[in-house]
Amino acid sequence: MNKAEFNRLSRERVLYLDGATGSNLIKRGMPAGVCPEKWILDHREIMIGLQREYIEAGSNIIYAPTFTANRIKLKEYGLEKEIRSMNRELIRLSLEAAEGRALVAADITMTGEQLAPMGTMDFETLISVYKEQITAVAQAGADLIVVETMMSLQESRAALIAAGEVCDLPVMVTMTFESDGKTLYGTDATTAAVVLESLGACAIGANCSTGPDKMMPIIREIAEAVSIPVIAKPNAGLPALNEHGETVYSMGEEDFVAGMQELIEAGASILGGCCGTSPSYIRALSDSCHGKEQMVRKEQLQKTDHRLPQRFLTSERKTLAFNLDSPFMIVGERINPTGKKKLQEELRSGSLSMVLDFAEEQEARGASLLDINVGMSGIDEKDMMLKILDEVTLASSLPLSLDSSHVDVLEAALRKYPGRALVNSVSAERVKLERLLPIVRKYGAMFILLPLSDEGLPANLDEKIALIEMIVQKASELGMRKEDIVVDGLVATIGANKNAGREVLETIRYCKENGLATICGLSNISFGLPERSFVNTAFLTMAIKEGLTMAIANPSQEMLVNAAFASDLLMNKEESDIRYIERMADYQARNPKVDPMLLRAAVSKTDQPARKEEKEQTGILYQDVLKGNRKMILSHTKEEIEAGKEPSVLLNEMLLPAIDEVGKLFDQGKYFLPQLIASAEAMKLSIEYLEPLLAGTRAEGDMPTVVIATVQGDIHDIGKNLVGLMLKNHGFHVIDLGKDVSKEAIAEAALTNHAAIIGLSALMTTTMQEMKHVVDYVHEKGIPVRIMIGGAVITPEYAKEIGADAYSKDAAEAVVVAKRLLGIQD
Repeated sequence: MNKAEFNRLSRERVLYLDGATGSNLIKRGMPAGVCPEKWILDHREIMIGLQREYIEAGSNIIYAPTFTANRIKLKEYGLEKEIRSMNRELIRLSLEAAEGRALVAADITMTGEQLAPMGTMDFETLISVYKEQITAVAQAGADLIVVETMMSLQESRAALIAAGEVCDLPVMVTMTFESDGKTLYGTDATTAAVVLESLGACAIGANCSTGPDKMMPIIREIAEAVSIPVIAKPNAGLPALNEHGETVYSMGEEDFVAGMQELIEAGASILGGCCGTSPSYIRALSDSCHGKEQMVRKEQLQKTDHRLPQRFLTSERKTLAFNLDSPFMIVGERINPTGKKKLQEELRSGSLSMVLDFAEEQEARGASLLDINVGMSGIDEKDMMLKILDEVTLASSLPLSLDSSHVDVLEAALRKYPGRALVNSVSAERVKLERLLPIVRKYGAMFILLPLSDEGLPANLDEKIALIEMIVQKASELGMRKEDIVVDGLVATIGANKNAGREVLETIRYCKENGLATICGLSNISFGLPERSFVNTAFLTMAIKEGLTMAIANPSQEMLVNAAFASDLLMNKEESDIRYIERMADYQARNPKVDPMLLRAAVSKTDQPARKEEKEQTGILYQDVLKGNRKMILSHTKEEIEAGKEPSVLLNEMLLPAIDEVGKLFDQGKYFLPQLIASAEAMKLSIEYLEPLLAGTRAEGDMPTVVIATVQGDIHDIGKNLVGLMLKNHGFHVIDLGKDVSKEAIAEAALTNHAAIIGLSALMTTTMQEMKHVVDYVHEKGIPVRIMIGGAVITPEYAKEIGADAYSKDAAEAVVVAKRLLGIQD
């Protein structure tokens, strides 16, 4: 099946997927702790029988049991060399079960290893891991690919890129979302949907994590953002233990189907079940819609086709949605070494402190995007661009504009950027049209259209418009839309061309009339003139009136930005009155003695961001932890010690308060997993240096021991590792037993090391019941220890059911819970 065939099929009717695999195989004899793929190949008839039951129940697409058959997961069982043969045989097994009555989707998921900079895995290595598996399943005859149960948008991108580079099969992607509507890494449903559709996914949705009722807001959000089919594959409600110690789910078939009907109303058209569902659930679902699949899909498409066109740019954690009548936006221009000697010096030395300060300052001052340009002599521009992407995407949630004159730099940046970027820029120059434009299309980015050619600048407005139309046509031939383009008005200097301003305004007017967004760099218009800020501001207000969408500018220029907010207000743009009032309240708070009637441009007099006072107030190590500054915290710690600061003061007055603040920000939804990990790892670097110096000031063993482990049969450890790191940073002695750990090993470690707490983690519903076995075993052995549990599928109610002493929803809370269990006062 190719993408066009899948698109036709998915537009014709509602499609049904299968239900749970793992939990049904356990009921049919698969023991805990084995390699599922190997067990299936050794018991082929059991898997074939289950898949045929799903087909009989109405499944149009069944998932081949290749879920964890990548080389990293298979290495856990010493089977990594069998990856090709195992994937081939698993696909053949499902094709045998399908007998042409259903499509077979090769099932791909996360590897369990984190990507850099949070983990150690390189992005290209991950792409190669997925390529290896996808090549095998494609060659074996899979009809399509499904990338499912994904918690990381960047890992989903890696799988999509890999698939596109080794085959032409259609790819569906489903993410797993937490109770707050975001993935574990902080990506909301709209952002995930926008990025994955732009990168070429044929259908997008959600699976696992919750029942149909709690999934509805997520599905609605996705459906409103995409034009492709939406997938809903929820659990059968919440898990619990029955009287026999077995995992059961709260929803029966009737309640499940009722919830699925609401998901159809919300926009889902590819439907199935995850944990807790079985062939009987899929039968009930297909029976409920029998004979109405085509009509329901037609009604959904009518709603989608009549939506107003929307434009989207994203980071990994935030979406910027806009149309031609949206409020004016600023693209922060300051991360650019041109004319900034101090920034040039820092970049040559490898320091990114100014870059991060510029990013944070521009976001605080109201920039909607950040332009990233590192073009200068004396550095490797591509390498520096990639390093800055790693750091800025952690420090700021704003989408990025990737700015370079070199195609190879932009290609590398687009490949790695974990969102939907704006490319600055694509002109009519041959190299840009032939090389760069297809790259922009491949990675699903938007681009700034720069109307100049190999012959240079257009001689007049007619030539400029001709270039715009030619580039738009080239983009259209590659499958791009007008909504993927932002036209640069190409501002010239009014001192050299008296009509420069009018020509740009006419360009903006033409673009808006033809459905194109626009952007300008403002400073050129006033080059060589005195008091340039007045000219720039007047020009900006006129451009906004003509329909200018955004401008590249410094958001710290008060007059310019205030005038833009006032222009939106006078143009009666959406919520412009509230935005203006809030802007003026913020302005007057920062400038209490300034008379608004005498407002002049507050242009920065220095390249140095205004962060010194903040660092002096809270301490540089506090700021390093707060920002996850792993590059500088060790040298800053050494400097503080050399300056005579007591190690205990640094720990108690800077490091611990900072990590506590990070925990609060995480609980408030202002920080997400990447920032939490970065902050915890930064603090760890500082504490490792301070520990020998603190040895004489702290009583030996004055903090308790905690033994942590992922339970037997479960090979996920992202959350558990972070819990260990956070506990260590608060002084606990942590013994990490790793993943897939038996109850006997956990109990023995707790007893031998006189542990005060055992921390247990489980990510899968098929392994959560192992927690009860650990609790029962520890109690049976009479070990005097408290037990704390957590994980994606775990609830406070489940902790009580199995007799655990406490539940922790995340790593930040684990510290609080551990201290509460042991009566430790902060």
